[in-house]
Amino acid sequence: MTKTDLINVVAGKTETNKKKAEAAVNAVVSAITEALVNGEKVSIVGFGTFEVRDRKEKKVINPQTKQMMIAPASKAPVFKAGQALKNAVNNK
Repeated sequence: MTKTDLINVVAGKTETNKKKAEAAVNAVVSAITEALVNGEKVSIVGFGTFEVRDRKEKKVINPQTKQMMIAPASKAPVFKAGQALKNAVNNK
């Protein structure tokens, strides 16, 4: 499902036009992004949790040159599915 598909589904389920549905989808994505940038965790009950985790510096091999390099420490956004979502996907 693409963002456009999601907008169409939201418009259909809320019986509103695509322009308002697009604004709603963009607002949700923006709010989650801003919270993660600020180091906050976003929990949506029944769906899951978005958070940022720190990745340590590590040794890696460049596949083109086969040389050992150091990948710098970084932060990565992570999503952990909630139990209700897991159950829905597994038809429970």
